[in-house]
Amino acid sequence: MNLTIIAVGKIKEKFYTDALGEYTKRLGRYCSLKILEVPDEKAPENLSPGDMLSVTEKEGRKIIEKIPPSSIVITMDIEGKQMTSVDFAKQIEQYAINGQSHLCFIIGGSLGLSDEVKQASSLKLSFSKMTFPHQLFRVMLLEQIYRGYRIIRNEPYHK
Repeated sequence: MNLTIIAVGKIKEKFYTDALGEYTKRLGRYCSLKILEVPDEKAPENLSPGDMLSVTEKEGRKIIEKIPPSSIVITMDIEGKQMTSVDFAKQIEQYAINGQSHLCFIIGGSLGLSDEVKQASSLKLSFSKMTFPHQLFRVMLLEQIYRGYRIIRNEPYHK
């Protein structure tokens, strides 16, 4: 299976890049992974609703340009569906069974995702009602994908 992660913003801290590198290496046994970064738009404090919309729309256009053709788009959205790790693994497995061999996960910026990106989504997924830094969330997503593949293959992984 091919996986693409499109994320707004760069990873700056070494401990995050180290963690991402480790999970990327581990996932190499199960899938082909590509991580694409989209620059975040500069957004000063106290934006008006119109300015917030403008920022998410600009980031959204950059995201849409990078979505691979024929991929299943999964957006990370605080209002999305929450799943257990086992349910997430089953969802990944079901996509594969259905012949959908390219999944594209999208992590938005600090203001969320544009309506255009949300409309392109086949699945809106939430890990929690809490908000996480996008750098940490990228690590969390890779960990859950790795855990999912371990579950699919009945391989041991801590609970």
